[in-house]
Amino acid sequence: MKKSTGYAILSSQFLFFLLLPIWLRLTNYLHVAVVAVVWFILSASCLFIVYFISKQTIKISKFMLHIVSSLYSFSLVILLYVRPGGQNGGAINLQPFKTIRFFLSGNVDPLVAFYNLVANIILFIPFGIYYTYCKTNPSWKKLLPYAICSISLIELIQYLSKRGSLDIDDLFLNVLGVLLGFFITPLFQKVIVVKS
Repeated sequence: MKKSTGYAILSSQFLFFLLLPIWLRLTNYLHVAVVAVVWFILSASCLFIVYFISKQTIKISKFMLHIVSSLYSFSLVILLYVRPGGQNGGAINLQPFKTIRFFLSGNVDPLVAFYNLVANIILFIPFGIYYTYCKTNPSWKKLLPYAICSISLIELIQYLSKRGSLDIDDLFLNVLGVLLGFFITPLFQKVIVVKS
């Protein structure tokens, strides 16, 4: 194992366990799988940062990219549709920025506000990165309709299944995350090399 890999693993695990009380608080609002998702994002981010700074690369196969993406997507489906008891879904908000203003008002638990705003962006960044790695000629103009349709479907299913709400602001934030992933992919390509 490379020294930089060991450093990235140790630092990410230290940070994860240091902030474990925060991650566990999220399980009051979300499925316990949120802890695994946070662990994955934190570990991958630390690994990327260490390799980026040290100008090293990680080579993975396209097959492995598909596997990791599928596991991540499955975890996200659990977060979106399996909630702790006592939460009522089925609400609808079609007024742009209403929910965003509510979470920025300061009248909400800061952790809940953070999750609903920042995490709604961060959790969808990997999909923009995945798209860019998989397409021969990736274009944000081609990605945008896919992102809007896919996330609209997610929102609709949440609403119909009463496992969440249909919220235009979630759509905005999630699509922003996908597009952000697309635009930061050149940074990732300096570290992660996908072999055909």
